[in-house]
Amino acid sequence: MNIAIIGSTQYKNKFINHKSFLEDRGHTVRIPAFDDHKNLDELGVCKHNLAMIKWADAVHLIWDRRSSGTIFDFGMTFALGKPLKIVYLESKTFEGVMEKYAKEKLNS
Repeated sequence: MNIAIIGSTQYKNKFINHKSFLEDRGHTVRIPAFDDHKNLDELGVCKHNLAMIKWADAVHLIWDRRSSGTIFDFGMTFALGKPLKIVYLESKTFEGVMEKYAKEKLNS
């Protein structure tokens, strides 16, 4: 199976470990965020990522819940009807802090 991993580049180690895990099981894996983009502008990067998502049989997600580029890539994944597997979602988010604060204040 061809798998593209999208997400937040700050988790490079998670990407590399997950890629190795998948390749050990016979999958072909691409991480478009780590491809060489030095000759591409922002639109070129978006087109490159679209090509990778089209190529993929499935898309895996490792995300900090803040990267807007990942939201864009997810939108392409959704529009193309590609299966999505959530590998990792950062639990420490601003939204999470707001939820905890609101619950704490309701109970005090």
